[in-house]
Amino acid sequence: MTKTEHRTAAAAAETRDEGPGRPTRRRRILLVAVAAGFAILALIALMLGGDIFNPAPTSEPEHTMTAIQIIPLVILVVATKWPLNIGVMGLVASFGVGYFMLGMTDKEILKDFPASIVLTIIGVTYFFSMAQRNGTIDIIVQSCVRLVRGKTMLLPWVFFLIAAALTSLGTFSPAAVALLAPAAIGFAYESRIHPVLMGAFIINGAHAGGFSPLSVAGVLVHDIALKNGFPISQGALFTASFALNLILSVLTIVLFALIGRLRDGAGGQQADVDTARTSRPHGQQILTLSLIAVMLVCTLGFHMPIGFVALSAGLLLALVNIKEHRTFIGGVSWSTVLLVAGMITYVSLLQHVGVIDTLAEQALALGAPLLVALVLCYVIGVGSAFASSTALLTAFIPLAGPLLATSSLSASGTVAALAIAATVVDVSPFSTDGALVVANAREDDRQRVYKQLMAYAGGVVLVAPALAWVLLVPTGIM
Repeated sequence: MTKTEHRTAAAAAETRDEGPGRPTRRRRILLVAVAAGFAILALIALMLGGDIFNPAPTSEPEHTMTAIQIIPLVILVVATKWPLNIGVMGLVASFGVGYFMLGMTDKEILKDFPASIVLTIIGVTYFFSMAQRNGTIDIIVQSCVRLVRGKTMLLPWVFFLIAAALTSLGTFSPAAVALLAPAAIGFAYESRIHPVLMGAFIINGAHAGGFSPLSVAGVLVHDIALKNGFPISQGALFTASFALNLILSVLTIVLFALIGRLRDGAGGQQADVDTARTSRPHGQQILTLSLIAVMLVCTLGFHMPIGFVALSAGLLLALVNIKEHRTFIGGVSWSTVLLVAGMITYVSLLQHVGVIDTLAEQALALGAPLLVALVLCYVIGVGSAFASSTALLTAFIPLAGPLLATSSLSASGTVAALAIAATVVDVSPFSTDGALVVANAREDDRQRVYKQLMAYAGGVVLVAPALAWVLLVPTGIM
């Protein structure tokens, strides 16, 4: 036997002795080694700098991305795959990219930190957490349900309108769904309305009011558009969002009627909901309702900043109930504060290195602006079904800047289509809103609700972005 044959035979014998698990383990080790090699090379390039991060200017415009643009973008994509707060990762990545790659100071990194939006989030969640704790939200829900007693098919529309009212006043859509889902799903089982239908109406209602001039999402989208040089009408954005979600709810009723699921035969046992429990507001509840009216007058009538107004109203409620004032701070949506602050800071960094402009130029290479807008609607819609809608809004709205600058598309219509496409798909069980609906289903019915909500969400992902695009972008009605 030659030396070559001997080595071949020995290798074959070694492979046979290793068993089925080890080749897989070796492949994994090889992949890890390759990845580590690339990471080391990237680190060396990062430390040495050079032309790779500062390419010489050319006479022809380049649409290809440089390493200084690719690395932060890859970090953003990878971050969305981890079950951690993407805002925290965004702030850490802003420090890593800005300080070590770009040589920026901490003040330069935080130059675009969204202080006004953060204050708005803190203020409205602080106030409405107290409104929920003192029973004001329950009074509103019970009073509205009482109006349609005996007409059970109006209940989904009641909860649609209540959810829209809550979010239009500043409540986050997940918070509104969390407040309403227990009662709404309970009423659905009691009235034999399909729980998926009821859940879809709550979520659609929450998104219908989600872009009002008082809401955090409305302020966020308006501020991002204004910062990128294409101011939009807040009233038009709110109207478009309400109208599209209303249309989607009507289509949902039609769909459930066609498949014979308006009434749910699996309703079974009575839900644990006290339909008779209604009472007149008193004490703190009257004060809370009065403060909501004052907030509307101050922000809509006198254009005062909603963050400061909501904090002032919340402080007054805390002074009235000073014994429990410590618990009210826990109602602030700190996770959302981190998410929005981190994502906006990081996306601003991406804009600083030219990532947004390059991606926009590559998107414009597709040709017709209408086609580009449709593609953006579907990309943000599909992405939002599995990731944070707020995070994707902060990343995608700036992409519309070059598109709007080089076309005659309406800024308000295009941004509204993107915003609506990003939020209506939150009915997915992978999103917070959809998960809350599943969580409030009866335990023995949860698996069925999950599967049927998943199927419904798939239809929404297919239809809603195109519907938003058709009604808002080519028509130019905004």
